[in-house]
Amino acid sequence: MKTNLHSMDRSIRIIVGLFLMSLAFWGPTNPWFFLGVIPVLTGIIGWCPLYSILGINTKSNMPKMYN
Repeated sequence: MKTNLHSMDRSIRIIVGLFLMSLAFWGPTNPWFFLGVIPVLTGIIGWCPLYSILGINTKSNMPKMYN
């Protein structure tokens, strides 16, 4: 499992995932907040299985100013 997410991509995933998970506390109770777990986990480990299947690697595609 080689990392394929840039640090900016990882940060965005974690923020969006935590937001989705927080919907369980201030929104209507439903199981959709579990979808937030996926971006949080992929952001933490730095590897996205869908990106691997599609051959996408944002870690090496970002401009130098973000590396």
